[in-house]
Amino acid sequence: MVNTVFTIGYSGFQLNDFIKILKDNGIILVIDVRSLPYSQHYAGFNKENISKLLESSQIYYRNYASEFGARQEEKKYYPNGYLDFNLFSKSKQFLSGIEKLKKSMQQDYTFALMCSETDPIMCHRTILIARAFYLSGYNIIHLLPNGKTATQGDVEERLLNKFFPDRNQIHLFSKNLSTQEYIEEAYKKQNAIIGYTIEG
Repeated sequence: MVNTVFTIGYSGFQLNDFIKILKDNGIILVIDVRSLPYSQHYAGFNKENISKLLESSQIYYRNYASEFGARQEEKKYYPNGYLDFNLFSKSKQFLSGIEKLKKSMQQDYTFALMCSETDPIMCHRTILIARAFYLSGYNIIHLLPNGKTATQGDVEERLLNKFFPDRNQIHLFSKNLSTQEYIEEAYKKQNAIIGYTIEG
């Protein structure tokens, strides 16, 4: 699907189901956004294993740890002790990754951003990477277990309800924010919760 970016968290899937959902959605390229492409609990999704399995299913595998990984080495991206998504999204390597994938889409590659967390709201693939594509006008579809999906709009609604459940009430003594301002604040708050801390 041109102009559509998929994301998936593998911990919600058995290997066979993982491959099936990719094929069902026409995905021919998996972008692994883990800084460390290994898992203690899901060894089947370790880099060597999953890359071979995908290849045997005619699906390309690429690891974008440098471009999109949640654990970046440069300390300047940790002004508050955790990776600042907004700051890192302006970096040369992040923007390079975005551009490479935009070119892939122009060549009719349908790809999925892969990380471990089942719930997209708890993962940087959503709060950092998918958001960047969404802001550029791309459709975002988060693939969930049991055939369910969520859009980035669904994610933003969850964020708003999580952090600003009373946002529609009249506030006499404080400035009302626009919906977009609430959304930006909600992303920042979620970033603070899930961002990798430099202390590790």
